[in-house]
Amino acid sequence: MGVKLGILGLGTVGTGTVQLLQNSGFRHPLLQSVEIYRVGVRSLDKPRTVTLPESVLTTDLEAIVTDPAIDIVVEVMGGLEPARSLILKAIQNGKHVVTANKAAISRFGDEIFSAANQAGVYVMLEAAVGGGIPVIQPLKQSLSVNSIHTITGIVNGTTNYILSRMQTEGSHFSDVLADAQRLGYAEADPTADVDGLDAADKIAILASLAFSGRIKLEDVYSEGIRQISKTDIAYAEKLGFVIKLLAIANRTTPSSSLSPISVRVHPTLVPKTHPLASINGVNNAILIEGEPIGQVMLFGPGAGAGATASAVSSDILNLVAVLKTSTSVQNSLLKCGHQDYCQIVPMAELITRFYTRFLTQDQPGVIGKLGTCFGNHGVSLESIVQTGFQGELAEIVVVTHDVREGDFRQALTEIHTLAAVDTIPSLLRVL
Repeated sequence: MGVKLGILGLGTVGTGTVQLLQNSGFRHPLLQSVEIYRVGVRSLDKPRTVTLPESVLTTDLEAIVTDPAIDIVVEVMGGLEPARSLILKAIQNGKHVVTANKAAISRFGDEIFSAANQAGVYVMLEAAVGGGIPVIQPLKQSLSVNSIHTITGIVNGTTNYILSRMQTEGSHFSDVLADAQRLGYAEADPTADVDGLDAADKIAILASLAFSGRIKLEDVYSEGIRQISKTDIAYAEKLGFVIKLLAIANRTTPSSSLSPISVRVHPTLVPKTHPLASINGVNNAILIEGEPIGQVMLFGPGAGAGATASAVSSDILNLVAVLKTSTSVQNSLLKCGHQDYCQIVPMAELITRFYTRFLTQDQPGVIGKLGTCFGNHGVSLESIVQTGFQGELAEIVVVTHDVREGDFRQALTEIHTLAAVDTIPSLLRVL
């Protein structure tokens, strides 16, 4: 029995997927039965790097998701609409779905997976997080026997590329961003990447899988890298850290499977000895920690036609196996099994360390006053040193021990009232 594919989109990822499926040297034997039956495109006249019969190409995307001959719909067009509507219509018409669309899944996952469970079909999304890195299926299958307590990831290649170059070259953020845009590593509108929104979509998906509950995207704290200066990069280096944009999801009480979780994205000082500290350039990595397995890190290309096509095709392979065997045990490992929402703790309750840089008047006793304000709110300091001057202002760098974020913020509110304090140009969390 042949398995017929309908592909929505023939851009970078769609083209890469078609090329991989057409290359018999790469293909798993089960993929020999796959037929690229219809491919939806915006224009029939656009020149393409893949060869497909004219009868396969169509601009009528709705005809693909309603075609009774098609078994699997592959959505690689991106964006929220019409992707969401087409995915839902494919599900209503009994199609299994493969998607690389982290934005649609993170926002409409509850609607999409509820519809899929009701229709008895599967929505596969390996390509939605981490490009070619296999992380979705390991979380659903291999690692699902563990009690996961933390996922920490570098899941956005653009920001990792920018921070890596700022670190190695001592460059300003704006200069590296402009260069990344020229090289094609950053979009013309880089907002989703540099403001942490893309990473928030991805950690919402990973947290949902790791902690067996749905995540509301608006509950994911997101902070980007625009405010990172080369001064902070240099100070981090002196203190034994590198700065990375991390996506983090963890249980507030690791030993309790019922404890609330924290889900957040923010630039972070990472110790140079940490496994994620050496992940540079456009690469991604996801560190998973749990019991009894300990630590597992998955590393690889986070984007690109070949990497993403690999993930898309692996999902197609899984679905072909289901269609050909109908093994109930296999099916149960592919479906979305959770219906309830995770309890997310507010950022004020987060326990973490902080790095803060102050510019103050060069007066006796300033460091003592800062220390007193922190002490008034139960903030314990690991170090507080005057590092030099910027013009006539003294520069003071503070690193805290673990502290409740709400207490730290209250201390900063009091510090802002000190006449000697000019500005607080940097505030970063420490892993």
